[in-house]
Amino acid sequence: MWIIIKFDNKRFSFLEEDLIKKLGKNFKIYIPKLSIQRIKNKKIMNKEFNLLGDYLFCFHEDFKNIATLNKLKFCRGLKYFLNGFLQSQIEIQKFISMCKKSENNFGYLSHTLQQLKKNSKYKFSSGPFTEKMFKIIDVQKNKIEIMLGNIKTTVGKQSFLLSKI
Repeated sequence: MWIIIKFDNKRFSFLEEDLIKKLGKNFKIYIPKLSIQRIKNKKIMNKEFNLLGDYLFCFHEDFKNIATLNKLKFCRGLKYFLNGFLQSQIEIQKFISMCKKSENNFGYLSHTLQQLKKNSKYKFSSGPFTEKMFKIIDVQKNKIEIMLGNIKTTVGKQSFLLSKI
């Protein structure tokens, strides 16, 4: 059973240690991550982000028992368990499988996670056009036709990270 945990980023190693002590090694932790390249002072900077901020998914068979969760309440680095995980197991599993399918070889989420819509405004979050706004004209399988100012061009879907405005 999957649970969603809000954790302290600085104390994640303590949380992992306490989970090992209390559950053994037969649990799984999944944290979807993004890697963003930015150009700063003419240098390419790689930055890693947790997609869900300070939330993570944890799987263990005994999470069905409330006693197991009560045993974990006071782990170092744990802020709280997100309520409603019992009723949302199907949605959690779908989200995790969607994230795992869109991961690249390094374990980072690729750009196929988001659904792009025509005539919507976006901005680049990585690459040479970082922070530049554009409008999507057409979405194809591997390419996006965009209008960047007065310039109409085509970019690869996998080339850049985009965020909706």
